[in-house]
Amino acid sequence: EWQPALKNVSSSWDVGIIDGLSGWTTSVDDVPADTISRRFRYDVALVSALKDLEEDIIEGLRQRELDDSICTSGFTVVVKESCDGMGDVSEKHGSGPAVPEKAVRFSFTIMSISIRVEGEDDGITIFQEQKPNSELSCRPLSLMFVDESNHETLTAILGPVIAERKAMTESRLILSVGGLLRSFRFFFRGTGYDEKMVREMEGLEASGSTYICTLCDSTRAEASQNMVLHSITRSHDENLERYEIWRTNPFSESADELRDRVKGVSAKPFMETQPTLDALHCDIGNATEFYKIFQDEIGEVYQKSNPSREERRRWRSTLDKQLRKKLKLKPVMRMNGNYARRLMTRETVEVVCELVPSEERREALQKLMDLYLQMKPVWRSTCPSRDCPDQLCQYSYNSQRFADLLSTTFKYRYDGKITNYLHKTLAHVPEIVERDGSIGAWAS
Repeated sequence: EWQPALKNVSSSWDVGIIDGLSGWTTSVDDVPADTISRRFRYDVALVSALKDLEEDIIEGLRQRELDDSICTSGFTVVVKESCDGMGDVSEKHGSGPAVPEKAVRFSFTIMSISIRVEGEDDGITIFQEQKPNSELSCRPLSLMFVDESNHETLTAILGPVIAERKAMTESRLILSVGGLLRSFRFFFRGTGYDEKMVREMEGLEASGSTYICTLCDSTRAEASQNMVLHSITRSHDENLERYEIWRTNPFSESADELRDRVKGVSAKPFMETQPTLDALHCDIGNATEFYKIFQDEIGEVYQKSNPSREERRRWRSTLDKQLRKKLKLKPVMRMNGNYARRLMTRETVEVVCELVPSEERREALQKLMDLYLQMKPVWRSTCPSRDCPDQLCQYSYNSQRFADLLSTTFKYRYDGKITNYLHKTLAHVPEIVERDGSIGAWAS
């Protein structure tokens, strides 16, 4: 039972898997609406997840020596939400209904359950998900046949999910756990989105925009000049305000002035996400960047002005041959997580350095990789203060040295430009870890 009753949510209790568009009239063209998506009702899925954790909740109360019979209210449940596109899921040879080849999955994970006890200021955590990125703790809520770039269809399907989520934050769940009725409040944190999805949901321009960051208002040029000193300023509410300014243009400014005022918010923010950094794409984006630096160093670009396409192709092929011969690392069409992990090692740098003529440049490359490997565990690990406290303490110092190297020795690549993920890696990691306790647990 929910108190007060949920608004905008069907009252039928025998709910199984429902049509993903339920809650909206059928308004999506091109595809038969009844094939396009399937989902669970959000409140029902959460109740089911809590019932699965019933033993953990009771055990948690026991371990904290809390009297089970007194603890009936004041439970707080923190939920991580994730949503991502799933690439090619086309039927290879079937004659099912015509549906788009791509799919999107929206899922959630119960991250922690805590209880407030009278006389205590802070809540006492009675359940903490130890493996927040395991498929065992990730619960799919909705699967949809839709391309994540198709904003209209995506928002039509996620609309009811968001309406349900909003209703639940304004209500309390009364649920029988361990034979007693207990009351739960829910907090939802949308951290499991990659940058593309965040920009789409929060009304920001696409990732090639001069507004490089989903966390701060920096432009690409500013971010390459000042690589480290930025703080998180963007939020969903601010994006909504900026969209209103963009829509109404109250100061009658030119398009360029207006765009500068709203810092690249030019569509209506649809869904609140928690501004963070996606750990996997951070690895991939930075590995792509190192892969290009390796090529440039093999070709000694720091001495040349404008190398031709042919030369670049030759350096790339030299690098690929060396990586294949020495590390059995086959070239890939698009950088993926596994390739990124194998590329970003000391061993790789040593192999690449065999192709770099100057001793000084070899040392700089090795230094760059060393600093990177010091920084990486901080955004990958589930609990950096426990798993890599030293690297966490030294992060700001290491990122500053890394930035100094880029803006001096590797200036040819970073004059006025820098990639989105390199900016986030250098400027925002410590602040996010301080706020959330972890990046790897929330945003993978």
